[in-house]
Amino acid sequence: MAEVIGAPAAQVKSIFVYPIKSCRGISVSQAPITSTGFRWDRQWLVVNSKGRAYTQRVEPKLALVEVALPTEAFSEGWEPNNDSYLVIRAPGMDPLKIPLSNPSVVSDGVSVWEWSGSALDEGAEAAMWFSTHLGKPSRLVRFSEVKEMRVVDPNYAQGYNVMFSDGYPYLVLSQGSLNALNSLLKEPVPVNRFRPNVLVDGCEPFAEDLWKEIRINKLTFEGVKLCSRCKVPTINQETALEGSEPTETLLQFRSDKALRPNKKQQGKVYFGQNMVCSDALSHGKGKIVKVGDPVYVHKVVPSSAEAPA
Repeated sequence: MAEVIGAPAAQVKSIFVYPIKSCRGISVSQAPITSTGFRWDRQWLVVNSKGRAYTQRVEPKLALVEVALPTEAFSEGWEPNNDSYLVIRAPGMDPLKIPLSNPSVVSDGVSVWEWSGSALDEGAEAAMWFSTHLGKPSRLVRFSEVKEMRVVDPNYAQGYNVMFSDGYPYLVLSQGSLNALNSLLKEPVPVNRFRPNVLVDGCEPFAEDLWKEIRINKLTFEGVKLCSRCKVPTINQETALEGSEPTETLLQFRSDKALRPNKKQQGKVYFGQNMVCSDALSHGKGKIVKVGDPVYVHKVVPSSAEAPA
């Protein structure tokens, strides 16, 4: 592993937070760091009648659900009051307002992938709204930070937690990688297909594959695993319709066969790097990432083939 310190390698171009798992993200100018990722990220989840998570993999119509939070919700130290809401919209539906103060009703038996536990239930109106939108019984639940903990895979990063993200607190992607992919596609795809938390610009395509340790605003982020992609990138986020791209093209040059020919083959494609923030575990102020922040690379692995995946 090489030490690399000097001029910034890139800068933060965009920051995205996804309050409800598998629904649309919010592009923000800054986002505070918490122990589970950016504040408000994947704090809510839509579940079926058995408490199992709905995602775009099986319910692509979630792509049409827009969410909004008060702008000040992304200021450091902000706390909601009785007039603070998560506002949810979808085509043909009246807006739904969810108070940001915690609900008191607990739902047991909520599950996301391998995890199961209790969550806070957002009530009958939210349940009816999502049931109508998806055309099947649904409820909206909120992660219970007081009662529950969801651990990041200790094989890749020990001592970290998430709320309802797939597996890691942060996903970092570069504009260079997106441009390289789009140069090969008949119809370019926007960044929302890949749902990153941080989009950086100014580095070579796929430079983020190699980033073992970076610093943004004096905060240390560690690259722990190349992000293997499911079918969500093939779902058009404006129409909720599924196609074969960009995964078909990614298979040609971003598959484990192409990137990691000497490793165990699992038929996966990789795009972006999953990260944790080691400074998120300590207390202290000033833990915030802003658009325009320089990205300093401190440690790299020699090649994509040697990055954990």
